[in-house]
Amino acid sequence: MNPLQLLYSLAKFKNLMLPMRDGVRLATDIYRPARDGALVEGQFPIILCRTAYDKSAQRYVDIADFFTPRGYVVALQDLRGRGESEGTGQYFHVVNVNEGKDGYDTIEWIAAQSWSNGRVGMVGSSHPALTQVMAALYRPPHLTAIWPDVTPINGYQHQQRRGGAMQLQMFGALFVHALDAQEIRDNPAAKRVIVNAMEYLRELVYATPFKAGQTPLAVVPNLEQTLLDYYTRGAYDDFWAMEVNNFSAQFHRHADIPIMLTGGWFDLFADATPYYFATMTKQNQSPVRLIMGPWTHTQMRNGISFAGDVDCGDDAVWGNARYFDEQLHWFDEWLKPSAELRVLSPEQEDSALSTQHSALASPVRLFVMGGGTGRKTRAGKLDHGGRWRDEHEWPLARTQNTKYYLCSDGSLSPAPCPLPPSEPLRFTYDPHHPVPTIGASSSGLMELVSLGDNLDPFWGQSISPWLRLRSIILEGAAHQKEEPGMVGARPPYLPLVMRPDVLVFQTPPLAYDVEVTGVIVATLWIASSALDTDFTAKLIDVYPPNDDYPQGYHLNLSDSIIRCRYRNGWEHEEMMTPHEIYHVTISLAPTSNLFKAGHRIRLDVSSSNFPRFDLNPNTGEPMGRHTHTLVAHNTVYCDDEHPSHVVLPFIPVLSAES
Repeated sequence: MNPLQLLYSLAKFKNLMLPMRDGVRLATDIYRPARDGALVEGQFPIILCRTAYDKSAQRYVDIADFFTPRGYVVALQDLRGRGESEGTGQYFHVVNVNEGKDGYDTIEWIAAQSWSNGRVGMVGSSHPALTQVMAALYRPPHLTAIWPDVTPINGYQHQQRRGGAMQLQMFGALFVHALDAQEIRDNPAAKRVIVNAMEYLRELVYATPFKAGQTPLAVVPNLEQTLLDYYTRGAYDDFWAMEVNNFSAQFHRHADIPIMLTGGWFDLFADATPYYFATMTKQNQSPVRLIMGPWTHTQMRNGISFAGDVDCGDDAVWGNARYFDEQLHWFDEWLKPSAELRVLSPEQEDSALSTQHSALASPVRLFVMGGGTGRKTRAGKLDHGGRWRDEHEWPLARTQNTKYYLCSDGSLSPAPCPLPPSEPLRFTYDPHHPVPTIGASSSGLMELVSLGDNLDPFWGQSISPWLRLRSIILEGAAHQKEEPGMVGARPPYLPLVMRPDVLVFQTPPLAYDVEVTGVIVATLWIASSALDTDFTAKLIDVYPPNDDYPQGYHLNLSDSIIRCRYRNGWEHEEMMTPHEIYHVTISLAPTSNLFKAGHRIRLDVSSSNFPRFDLNPNTGEPMGRHTHTLVAHNTVYCDDEHPSHVVLPFIPVLSAES
């Protein structure tokens, strides 16, 4: 069917209360095809979206407005304890023990209706993507195909925590969920507590340690308990091992169904999405597809070409129109009556997909960032550029994982550092003066600001009109220089390269273009005066100076952290002996970037990246229960005996014709 051809109008059935196996009923809006004011008889495929963010928000109604006129029944559902559903007090952000069962029961109820053809597809981004994965783990017989967009799969590894540290985006996210919590729906005073807190969120991120009953989230006790679990459970324990926190450990249960996965290099789940694809490709026979763009957590749906301060060009733009069009092709293939639930040979699969949109025709579609002019666009963004490329697998088979050594002279070298060994590099980490986050793969640290300020276009249209939300850190890429208004920044607002608590390692200007596509892993030999401290790593594309950027431009690509007490495993803690040498590994999320000739590849090492990550107090006290902070004197070794290095996934640069 031509995607522009609209066959039907919509008939809406609001707040049907679907019964779950334990008797709790979930509010569901059903949109059915109609014509001339009457329901169209017959059976239709189903598009289901289950959300914690109010099923009546326009961004969800848009799903029905698009799919139902094209021959689908659309079901939009409030999760248990959210919106108009029952189950007050049973909602714990993403840690909801009934999630998989609720998804199963919803899908099977829908499939049994007279207007259903028995084929159910699921859509949704972030939390609604998470509900798709959980449903797939329970294998409902009528779940036929899914499209999880920007989805987490392991809370400990890349959602609530990373490298043993807490990602403070989850602190902010809990306030977004508290804004419309059922528990305070009829309590104006409690609502005002949450609103006031969000007006001062950039101050609240300093208010650690978070303590029970002493955070603004105490007015929604289940969400405050969730915060404390995220914050104090530093080791991987039974809480993190729950299926709702670690889908990846349960992937052997995943339904063998067609899966389309979409994500972005500046999304907080940039590592989860390709890993999900690689795992399903190995274990399942049904088609699995992966699209990774140069996007933040919401950028693909916003229809913009820039991530933070960096523009990747018109080819980077999707938006809802493109997104829905691609989804229509995908679900028409698997849910319409002509689709057969079959396993295709590679030749048959290529033939079946040959008439579809190009974005769906290859197993993997990646946006390789870089190659732009490096000048300012009309909107004042850095023109970084980039292009799409089709691939057959992830990680790429032709990857050349190459060690680059961190040398005490600040060089980043493919050859071991020269002899004789030089002095190690030392810096001081003060929790009261952390390195500020300047651009990040983050989402959810949303403050409440006045009307007319620079609002987040995604959240601004989806929360009540009198609420206006904006991230307290820039989501995406930015020049690595402190500026007024940044959380943690102080005069004289230095470039990070000039901060004494940031160690900078970089190559000479490149003689030719170099592509890095894949996961980056840094191995450091370190010591500290503290029993426990953090080390951070950040990969940067260094632009040479030009008229628009006289000091050059230092573009962040990927970063991560290691909390040293977890250096030998996430399940247990080992404090350090002060000044003893240890080695630690920092796994950065994957990226895909072309470093042009004349640019430098740079790795920054420090001990803080705030407020992306919570601050280590350096005391070695129980996680999240510290009573004071200490200054840590930290050391990185760069000699033949302690060869600190980073492994870069180089890809041979192909010509445009190839």
